Amino acid sequence: MKKNILLAACFGISLFASAQNDTLTHEREITLAEAIALARTQSVDAAVALNELKTAYWEYRTFRADLLPEINFTGTLPNYNKSYSTYQNSDGSYSFVRNNTLGLSGALSIDQNIWFTGGKLSLASSLDYIKQLGSGGDKQFMSVPVSLELTQPIFGVNSLKWNRRIEPVRYAEAKAAFISATEQVTMKTITYFFELLLAKEALATAQQNKANSDRLYEVAIAKRKMGQISENDLLQLKLNSLQGKADVTEAESTLNAKMFQLRSFLGVSESEGLNPVIPASVPGIKMDYDRVLNKALERNSFAQNIRRRQLEADYEVATARGNLRSIDLFASVGYTGQNYEFSSAYQDLLDNQIVKVGVKIPILDWGKRRGKVRVAKSNREVVLSKIRQEQMDFNQDIFLLVANFNNQAQQLEIAEEADQIAEKRYKTSVETFMIGKISTLDLNDAQNSKDEARQKHISELYYYWYYFYQLRSLTLWDFERNMELEADFEDIIKG
Repeated sequence: MKKNILLAACFGISLFASAQNDTLTHEREITLAEAIALARTQSVDAAVALNELKTAYWEYRTFRADLLPEINFTGTLPNYNKSYSTYQNSDGSYSFVRNNTLGLSGALSIDQNIWFTGGKLSLASSLDYIKQLGSGGDKQFMSVPVSLELTQPIFGVNSLKWNRRIEPVRYAEAKAAFISATEQVTMKTITYFFELLLAKEALATAQQNKANSDRLYEVAIAKRKMGQISENDLLQLKLNSLQGKADVTEAESTLNAKMFQLRSFLGVSESEGLNPVIPASVPGIKMDYDRVLNKALERNSFAQNIRRRQLEADYEVATARGNLRSIDLFASVGYTGQNYEFSSAYQDLLDNQIVKVGVKIPILDWGKRRGKVRVAKSNREVVLSKIRQEQMDFNQDIFLLVANFNNQAQQLEIAEEADQIAEKRYKTSVETFMIGKISTLDLNDAQNSKDEARQKHISELYYYWYYFYQLRSLTLWDFERNMELEADFEDIIKG
């Protein structure tokens, strides 16, 4: 009996020393919050989300610029022409005449798109100069000091008006998608963080089990000599010791792979080791389905995506209808002058007026244009049907996610308590085995239960945080602070 107590004491000291050695590490400790902060600033996924936001921003800026006046200059500087061209004589015959001229032209205009009509209004001023080269060549100026031009489609689709409805929705969708993408980066970080944490715990467990197996095997040898255990139990403990060595090697390989995975995602140097710290606590939050669904429908990019697709489908129908007939109006009013002298070209100005109406109405197209209208309408119905199905699936996903999150809090509490109980049971089993009151099978069962309970505890902790941030990504709402997730998009884009 005294020898058994001594062996148990030695075994306890060995466990304590092993635990102490495991805590001595030169790796950098990293919390879940620190990993999330690094991922949001340094990960490739975060950079992709940022570039997608920048693309959407400049597309929106381009659309806004189409609604503002433009100042344009067009010119030909110079136009040199030395060639032959045909000329019809008074008797109807043709001859070739030689051209040898130098021309210059320039026009300055202020152009404004009219979004509510789809037309374009331009205020322009131009000057043309031509000089006939060679001996006795003349020069001449023609000026249009001011002219006002209007180009207006009558029945065609007003693209500007539709863009004013679609583009703001598209940009709002992009902004919401950026915040969701940021939360998805967080979810990916959580996955990699807990995979490394599980690998770390698996290695620690394997090392502890190996040390225990080795010590138990040494104790078993002494017991076998005293005839207290059978040869079968001794061999089983030897197998456990060998299996412990294999488990440590496998756990080390898994840990290295998961370490590389997290370091690569966070953009951390390969020379830096990461030691993940188990989150100390979780927010005690109860989710309400109706509240979560309303937040998701109000703020998620999915809602903007639905609205944009509906508008785009309506736009396609309007475009097809507008192509049934086309009438374009062009009107220009202003003044013009011409003279051999530059200054005189701006005197004695004459009216310069143009009114032109172009009409294109199909008389016989075998129903092609009306067929395109029906195709556009059918496509719109397809889009609306898909949207209805997607809305139902979205609502169902929200319902299941809320249910999973609310259940996960209880699952985490159970797993945490089971982990503590399994650890105590294993320690008790070791002590009981030392005095010969349980078999190696009972001891192995206690060890397996301890390992499974530890892994289960960390896994349930992972699912809790994953569900929590998944709800954040869908609702764009911070449930801990009870406030919306926002970003300063101007600073983000300029930064």
